[in-house]
Amino acid sequence: MEEISLQEIFFILRKRMKLIAGITLFCIVITGIISLFILKPEYETFTTLMVGKPKAYQSINNDLNYNDLLLNQKLAPTYRELVKMRVVTDEVIENLGLDISHQNFANKVNVNLVMDTEIIKLEVKDSNPNLAAEIANETAKVFMKHVRNIMMVENIQVIDEAQVPENPTKPRTTINIAIAGVLGLMIGIFIVLLLEYLDNTIKTPDDVERHLELNVIGTIPMIDE
Repeated sequence: MEEISLQEIFFILRKRMKLIAGITLFCIVITGIISLFILKPEYETFTTLMVGKPKAYQSINNDLNYNDLLLNQKLAPTYRELVKMRVVTDEVIENLGLDISHQNFANKVNVNLVMDTEIIKLEVKDSNPNLAAEIANETAKVFMKHVRNIMMVENIQVIDEAQVPENPTKPRTTINIAIAGVLGLMIGIFIVLLLEYLDNTIKTPDDVERHLELNVIGTIPMIDE
C-alpha cells in the first residue's frame, strides 16, 4: 500500500486549491440563499408566571423551602402538558381567532420551570412576532384560569408579559454559513484526495519512480514560446 507524506498531501491540496475554494464557496452561497430567502424567520417570546402550591399540598408553614422547590419541579411536566391540552389550546385559538390546528398550536408553545424557583416560563414561537406575543399573553391568561380550576391553585400571577421580539431566533444565518464553510472545505479536501487517489496517470518524475520503480535518467523541460 502506498504511503503519502504530509508534504505530498500539501502539494496536492495546493495544486487543486481552486477546486476546494469553489466547492467551499458553493456551499456558503447555497446555505446563504436558503437561510435568507427560503427559510421563514422564527420569532420567540415568553411570559413568566409565579405558581404557588395546590391546596392539597399546602401546609401551615407557607414559607418557601426545599420541599416546595422539589414539588414545583415535579409539577412542571403537569403544567407543560396542561398548556397543550385542548381545553386550553382551543380556548386560546377561539379567543384570538386563529386558523390553526390543535397540533400546530401545541408545537408553538412550551413551558419550562425556572431553576430553583416557583416561576414557570411560557415560551411561544411563531413566524409573526406580534402574533407570538399575543399567543403567549393569551395562553398565560387561559392557563391561569384552568390551573385554578383543575389544580386548585389560587396564588398564580403573571410576572412578565410577553414582549414583541425584534430579531428572529431562526434561522441563524451567520452560524449556518460558518458551518457550511467548514463542511464545504472538508468536502472539497475529500474530493481532491479522492480524485488524486483515482488518478493513475504519470505527471512527474517522482510518479515514474513510484509507479514503475524505474530510475529517471533525464527529463525534457517545458519551454515557453
